[in-house]
Amino acid sequence: MGIIQQLKEFVRSQPDVFRFLVLGFGGYVVWHLSYEGFLKPETFMDEYVTESLIVVTEWVLEWLGYGLNTQFQVMDEAFRSRVGIKGVAGVFVGPSCDGVVLFALFAIFIASFPGKWTRKAWFIPMGIVVLHGANAFRIICLLMIQLYWPSALEFNHDYTFTVFVYSIIFALWYLYAMQPGIMNWRRSTGKP
Repeated sequence: MGIIQQLKEFVRSQPDVFRFLVLGFGGYVVWHLSYEGFLKPETFMDEYVTESLIVVTEWVLEWLGYGLNTQFQVMDEAFRSRVGIKGVAGVFVGPSCDGVVLFALFAIFIASFPGKWTRKAWFIPMGIVVLHGANAFRIICLLMIQLYWPSALEFNHDYTFTVFVYSIIFALWYLYAMQPGIMNWRRSTGKP
């Protein structure tokens, strides 16, 4: 049996899986091209998300009783990209750390997955809010590490919190996939 025939058989026997793969891959390509070609260079989307992370982080730190590095609160430009606790260098929150790409990957996965759009319409924004909160928590933890264990900052930034944030994404995906409407999809594909 040739590769074309195997592909046709796969599409015939697993149409929902094939649809998910095509929509997921196509959605990612469209997102990547629009983000890199227009959204990132032509809009302030990343800057607004970063500013939101910094505002939330500062609010929580003040609520916890920590003094803020006031030099980062001064607005030299329209948006801030640094946040810190008084007495330490602070952290830079750049476009690669703001979570926008993770929001898109999460939304594309949920949108590509079988299920009712009424569920997707509330689950995608709820998941993005959870991911944004997790990212703010990550920044707060990095600042605490910088304050109390500065030698551990780089390792935790590169590994611990990467695993933390991706674990939350996978938990949200799992939560969505275990919804009753999705169970019917697994039964129709012959999976337990």
